[in-house]
Amino acid sequence: MACGIAAKKAGLKYVIIEKGALVNSLFNYPLYMTFFSTSERLEIGGVPFMSLNAKPNRLEAIEYYRRVKQTYDLNIHLFEEVKDARRLNESTDGDHLFEITTTKAKYLATNIIIATGFYDIPIYMNVPGEQLEKVKHYYKDPHYYAFQKVLVVGANNSSVDVALETWRKGADVTMVIRGNEIGHRVKYWVKPDIENRIKEGSIKAYFNSSIKEIREHEVDIKTPDGMVTIANDFVMAMTGYRPNFDLLAKFGIEASDDDIKCPVYHEETMETNNPGIYLAGVVCGGMNTHKWFIENSREHADKIIAHIKSQKEVAAD
Repeated sequence: MACGIAAKKAGLKYVIIEKGALVNSLFNYPLYMTFFSTSERLEIGGVPFMSLNAKPNRLEAIEYYRRVKQTYDLNIHLFEEVKDARRLNESTDGDHLFEITTTKAKYLATNIIIATGFYDIPIYMNVPGEQLEKVKHYYKDPHYYAFQKVLVVGANNSSVDVALETWRKGADVTMVIRGNEIGHRVKYWVKPDIENRIKEGSIKAYFNSSIKEIREHEVDIKTPDGMVTIANDFVMAMTGYRPNFDLLAKFGIEASDDDIKCPVYHEETMETNNPGIYLAGVVCGGMNTHKWFIENSREHADKIIAHIKSQKEVAAD
């Protein structure tokens, strides 16, 4: 949306293609999620974001971005997924031409901006039983798990939120944590809460442990003290998410050879190794999904549109 606003202000023709609902990633966040950032750091397009709290929640953010869309009358096509893109010319002077194929139409564009984030594809545990219906990689509402035996995998913000919220709805909660402590990135106002619940025994936690097998009513956990089998109704695998690397490859974007798989782009212009194609937002970090977020990637839009305009001016000359 920030890129669309910048393009509109610059007098450029544009269209935003969104595979789901408006701000689809935010829509799929847990119902009661609270942002790390204050509201002013989530603002785009100069539209004020007023929140009743120091840290806005998911519902407030969705309402804010909906109003941003209305304010700028952004040209957004919702529930339309990009399937492929191909270059129609080999120009090196900034006069690019691409054909983009979606689930609904084909488009011609001189430039492409990819701002797909990372929330669509879970990082799987690859253990027997992970395909069972009771294993969830996304979490919405704690009430669904009331009075159930819930196993939560992970030690960062999403895992801690799930553990605390379902426990407060009456769930019997166990955490399986690969490391020896709760993650350092956990929200500072939440971290003491989960640590105290574990310390008092309200929430059971297996540290330095991992799931070995999931069955319909049980889970096997490998712990430092040996294998443990616990009764279980739901497994909340909050193991993180990753960008759509297959889609980036279709766009001809190269990535680093290490585990981060960071896409190749120029930091000053956000242009990738494939001229005319740009990256914006969280997708720029590859597997390092904690590097970029809304408040520190809003500037990507202005960088990209400035470069596109400069390229058009060079081509015109």
